[in-house]
Amino acid sequence: MTESKEPWKSPIWRSEPAFLYSRRPLARYVGRPAAEFLKIEPAAGVVLVVCAVVAMLWANSPWADSYDALWGLDITFQFGDFELHHTLQDWINDGLMAIFFFFVVGVEIKSEIVSGELSNPRNAVPPIAAAIGGMAAPALIYAAFNAGGEGAGGWGIPMATDIAFAVGVLALFGSRIPSAARIFLLTLAIVDDLGAIAVIAVFYTDDLSMAWLAAAGALTALAIVLRLLNVWSAPLYLLVGIALWVAMLESGVHATIAGVIMGLIISARPLLDPQVAHEEAQEMAKGGLTAEETERLVKIARDAVPPTERIQARNHMFSSYVVLPLFALANAGVALSSDLFAAAVTSTVTLGIVLGLVVGKLVGITTVTWVVVKLGWGRMPTGATWPLLAAIAMVAGIGFTVALFITELAFSGGDADLLTDEAKIGVLCASFIAAVLGALAVHLTAPKTPQPDEADEDERAVEGAANAGLGLADCFVHSDSTLE
Repeated sequence: MTESKEPWKSPIWRSEPAFLYSRRPLARYVGRPAAEFLKIEPAAGVVLVVCAVVAMLWANSPWADSYDALWGLDITFQFGDFELHHTLQDWINDGLMAIFFFFVVGVEIKSEIVSGELSNPRNAVPPIAAAIGGMAAPALIYAAFNAGGEGAGGWGIPMATDIAFAVGVLALFGSRIPSAARIFLLTLAIVDDLGAIAVIAVFYTDDLSMAWLAAAGALTALAIVLRLLNVWSAPLYLLVGIALWVAMLESGVHATIAGVIMGLIISARPLLDPQVAHEEAQEMAKGGLTAEETERLVKIARDAVPPTERIQARNHMFSSYVVLPLFALANAGVALSSDLFAAAVTSTVTLGIVLGLVVGKLVGITTVTWVVVKLGWGRMPTGATWPLLAAIAMVAGIGFTVALFITELAFSGGDADLLTDEAKIGVLCASFIAAVLGALAVHLTAPKTPQPDEADEDERAVEGAANAGLGLADCFVHSDSTLE
């Protein structure tokens, strides 16, 4: 079906289009523009910023007590004698973030390893090395300011790059950014996430329970065996995943690791051969379809797509527009008093985080990439220059989500609350500075004209968003036109 700017005129509709694609004013002026907005890459970052601002305003408003009361609300789940007892903030940080955000991160890493940039060693070496440099330099800068002090445990905070924000900043420049440069940043951020996950697992854990850790190991082994046996039952993996999450939560190893493990186990290869499946689907779709044939057609179309792709497509919206905004609301609220602000300005924790993210990322990523390229171990992203690469390294200094996540784990002792607030101020300030300076640097160093292979990408993305989701029949027609 040819995409149209007037979806209500599409011949696919039997009588009249669904509400979202109708000519009703609410659909035309609210529904479709909202759908288009959610499809644009920077949109998730915009929503995160709004939620972070709301959290800060709320925590510093006359209703600040309600902010603390809401996220400190105790929620208990009891199953016989077994009880899970956590605050609402903990359920978001340890539950929703593990099940959705970190699970999706694990799936993305698996996709990159199997069929993405990480599958080609020569392409993968520069962003992997850059990610390592971009984690090491900020940690060393932070440690230089805080080694031996009460804030020493926060060295992992400035290591992380926020994928949503960083990729969103580059998306603002559309097709001026070479495709290889975008992929470089995306791969770097994914490897960065993997490093942050490893740091959380090894260094930011509570006392270990060997019994629960053994149970987590057994459940991981069970999931791997199911995968090797070619078992494709989503409900079964869901049950194993939930059990693994509980075991990790009780073991002392952070529960987010369970989401990553399950994401890495999910297959990145389709069950069916895509070409053969599409041919069979085309043959079936030629005549009238019974309910059973329609169900089989849907199953063929589903199983011809790698599970990792389906999971990313299915969970991206919920993760980006529900889980992460809730995380920002629950964690970005810092009550700014004059005493706290004065303490943060002179705090080695705040200073270490700001310099780590803003300076450390730039120096670590650029230096290590230069060394790797000069030694011939990898090559520069096609179409990128060293000034543009340095600008991208600045953008990588945006460390919002995972940095705030590690902040909640990093400190203990009597001054833990003060150190946590100082660290949050550092993360928010550093991310803002990195975003502004990075965007300015990209504007000055990116090619002034659209790149040939991406000249119409943004226009196609916006037009396609207005026609997305036209239903099952549209999927079939789209599959046919793709094959043609």
